[in-house]
Amino acid sequence: MVAMKQVLPHTSPFFVAAVRLIPAGFLVLLTAGLLQRKQPQGWSAWAWIGLFALVDGTLFQGFLAAGLERTGAGLGSVMIDSQPLAVALLAAWLYREKIGLWGWLGLFIGIAGISLIGIPQAWWVDLLQGQVSLEGLNWLGLAARGEFWMLLAALSMAVGTVMMRRVSQYVDPIVATGWHMILGGLPLLGLSLMGGALPWLDLTGLDWLNLSYATVFGSALSYGLFFYFAAQGNLTSLSSLTFLTPVFALSFGQWILQETLTQLQVWGVGLTLISIYLVNQRQQLSQLFSHASVKVADLPQAKLAIPTLLSQSLRKNS
Repeated sequence: MVAMKQVLPHTSPFFVAAVRLIPAGFLVLLTAGLLQRKQPQGWSAWAWIGLFALVDGTLFQGFLAAGLERTGAGLGSVMIDSQPLAVALLAAWLYREKIGLWGWLGLFIGIAGISLIGIPQAWWVDLLQGQVSLEGLNWLGLAARGEFWMLLAALSMAVGTVMMRRVSQYVDPIVATGWHMILGGLPLLGLSLMGGALPWLDLTGLDWLNLSYATVFGSALSYGLFFYFAAQGNLTSLSSLTFLTPVFALSFGQWILQETLTQLQVWGVGLTLISIYLVNQRQQLSQLFSHASVKVADLPQAKLAIPTLLSQSLRKNS
């Protein structure tokens, strides 16, 4: 996020998204070839790759770049990493993954956190004073707010994550990841060239270094590993592991870019991180509290057993 944010003032956001995807896709396919992974076979495989490319390539990266242009790197990262909340709902609906009490609690806290992050503070003041109406939402100008585009990006990534399990039934997940990055990046490259001026003319050496980092580490390596495991593991828990990302993004955003958050957004970030932790650790928390309840339930029986043991001991001694 921080690397992309530093490049955006000098070029089109769609060009940044395209460069992050297309070269990384070739790197992933090169790796798949070295690992002797099988290429897509048949129309069904290519159809699923095309749909995957549209949702998780074009839409996700396009929304992300557009949102990052209008918001901070740290705040944008928190918004993106709210996607485990959507993944949990989709996985529960499509694949019957269990959410449980702690998971639902995390989802509700996450909704509250995202609301504090994305909705302007003035709107909350009007809400508390009872002055908000549906017509009042028009002045928010949601399309001009980076948080709005980041939320759309998070939803696109969530749908893409859930799709990967179905895509992997037709094609190797690493190969699918590489092709979807190339195919998803081409429309973004086309959009970046529609403005007239070439989008790479004003880029500096540092900009190309940032783009290289975002391409190799932020896309090729991270995408390949993420969707490889998404095709096999628990989708809710896997996607929730990304809760560490905003911690780093917020830290580096404040350190390198001098970004600041409002007081409400700070609370929203905290609630969002707590919610993602609860969703990720819901099974462990459920087991922990179930064991604790069993121990508490056993206390009355233990108290009743103490006199019996004492009486048996006295009889033996006598």
